[in-house]
Amino acid sequence: MNIEKTKIQMRKGVLEYCILSIIEKGDAYASDIIDELKKAEMIVVEGTLYPLLTRLKNDELLQYRWEESTSGPPRKYYALTEQGEEFLKELGETWEQLIDAVNKVTTQTHKNG
Repeated sequence: MNIEKTKIQMRKGVLEYCILSIIEKGDAYASDIIDELKKAEMIVVEGTLYPLLTRLKNDELLQYRWEESTSGPPRKYYALTEQGEEFLKELGETWEQLIDAVNKVTTQTHKNG
């Protein structure tokens, strides 16, 4: 089995949570989001990010606004909607529960193994 494929699937599973968390800190441009994800070693390419941002917007979790840029075309900045803030809060609670559950299982496994 290829461990890299498993790692990629694990990252994809939490990518939405990470993206919403980045945007929660302040309105974000797509390249800013990619930079933050790369810093955290959640490597993402634009081809992965844009469809996800579009889906989150269509699900009414994100909104965007256009802002003029001094170095090129206008930029699209994303922000959370009220629904997005609530969704992120629920994801955070679910994430904490998942961490606790995984730690319980893996701690028991390592102690018994």
